[in-house]
Amino acid sequence: MRKIKLIWDFRGPAAAKTAEHHEIHLKEYIEIEKLPLNITGFDTINDIHTIAWMVVTDEFMIPVRDALKPHRGELFEE
Repeated sequence: MRKIKLIWDFRGPAAAKTAEHHEIHLKEYIEIEKLPLNITGFDTINDIHTIAWMVVTDEFMIPVRDALKPHRGELFEE
């Protein structure tokens, strides 16, 4: 089963703190919805661009996408 990394982009001087906080909400969503994967994170791209992300399977991609409105997605490889 494919794993898809859903990504939210945050830009500006507070991007890192915002993405870090957003990951907390992603973890809460996973717990509430009882999703089978609990892979999340946030990565700093540069000093004004940070991303928060979560990994879902094909089965859950559309419902999660529609509920949380990520900015983009890509295939996830461990």
